[in-house]
Amino acid sequence: MNGTERISIAILGLGGQGGGVLADWIVQLGAANGYIAQATSVPGVAQRTGATVYYVELFPKGAAKPPVLALMPVPGNVDVVLASELMEAGRAILRGFVSKDSLLIGSTHRVYAIDEKSAMGDGRASGERILSAAAERARRFIAFDMEAAAERAGSVISSILFGALAGSGALPFPREAFEAAIRGGGKAVDANLRGFTSGFDAATGTPEPAASETPSPVPAPTTAAGRALLARIEATLPAPAHRFAIEGVRRLIDYQDADYAALYLDRLDTLKGDATLMTEAARHLALWMSYEDTIRVAALKLRASRFARVRDEVKAREDQIVQLTEYMHPRLEEICETLPAALGRRILASKSLARRLKPLFAKGRHVETTSLRWYLTLSLLAGWRRWRRGTLRYSLEQQRIEDWLSLIRSAPADTALELVKCQRLIKGYGDTFERGLRNYSRIVERYRTGGGDAATLRRLRETALEDEDGKTLELALAS
Repeated sequence: MNGTERISIAILGLGGQGGGVLADWIVQLGAANGYIAQATSVPGVAQRTGATVYYVELFPKGAAKPPVLALMPVPGNVDVVLASELMEAGRAILRGFVSKDSLLIGSTHRVYAIDEKSAMGDGRASGERILSAAAERARRFIAFDMEAAAERAGSVISSILFGALAGSGALPFPREAFEAAIRGGGKAVDANLRGFTSGFDAATGTPEPAASETPSPVPAPTTAAGRALLARIEATLPAPAHRFAIEGVRRLIDYQDADYAALYLDRLDTLKGDATLMTEAARHLALWMSYEDTIRVAALKLRASRFARVRDEVKAREDQIVQLTEYMHPRLEEICETLPAALGRRILASKSLARRLKPLFAKGRHVETTSLRWYLTLSLLAGWRRWRRGTLRYSLEQQRIEDWLSLIRSAPADTALELVKCQRLIKGYGDTFERGLRNYSRIVERYRTGGGDAATLRRLRETALEDEDGKTLELALAS
């Protein structure tokens, strides 16, 4: 930029990341340095189904004719694109905002979309493809993990982006002018200046090293029962399976108790196979045995670590009160499965009784977990864990798990591995769980009737993971 022509800046951000504040800073920056400045915005639909696009135009004063400023970025005619998250950089590329005349500044961290998290398999979009496209499409691409930088600075991503914009040299203003805009805003000045410095240094210095791919160590057990189970793992399982087995024990003690974790190891002992099979079995058996019922969901909602994470995400001060409202929709089936097995079966088996009760659970509820009423209600439900072994859901899941293990034990080695991996289909709760279980049952039934070897199981499983509605799987089974 030579300071004699219009400068157009598009900002793509998620709700709560300070995109509006960033746009205001840029407007203040321009206005204080002899530019006509205008900012507009088009909000997206919720935080993860669409980004808010902020558009800023700067035009030097003193031109022969007053400028006509646009309200939205024009594809192929944007000088600077700022993206607060990797997928937002990808969306900017798809919308044509990024061209060979553009500077693209974006964070490399990911905030996974609902569709990515709720997919039957690994639904994550490829970050590598976006990074490659950004480097190819943009004139220059400045990228680093801005979320991590914001956490280190105790600031927000908007200040990191503002610092990176200053460090890029794309605007004809000195660093001091950028810092003056932050001070002029008057909000969290010290924290924002720290974030600004972090972004400026990242844009002008050596890029931050990529995160290590080495997995973090699993916490060692701290109780006598946990240490005994750890010793058993080391004595009976192949070394490659230790990590998953230790995490499985830790998870199941937290989920139920040490006896339940011991049952997990008992079940692993009944499987004989190579290190790959035992590693996968340790992983998937732990996941199945810690199925998500209403008791588990209630317990997770009340974790102190969860409340702390929410407070951290919204940058709440210690003297501020945070109210947390959840959306919960337990159906009649989930309620009955939480009851003693005989009672739950009786209600579900009675068509007339189920018909009268279902309307009570037809709609979801907004639950304020920080209120005394709902906190106590969920605490009582989470405390039902001590009676979980008597619930209908426990009975059903243990029967399904034993059936799955029986199939694995009786199958050839290559087929047994594919049967283990079929557990990937079963995840979540409610409708998501039922769809996964239905697909799993159809594949297993095909195998039982002699319609599948290892290759067939793998093909059907991957087909089911690609289509949660099961239509593609239905076609594959028919063929």
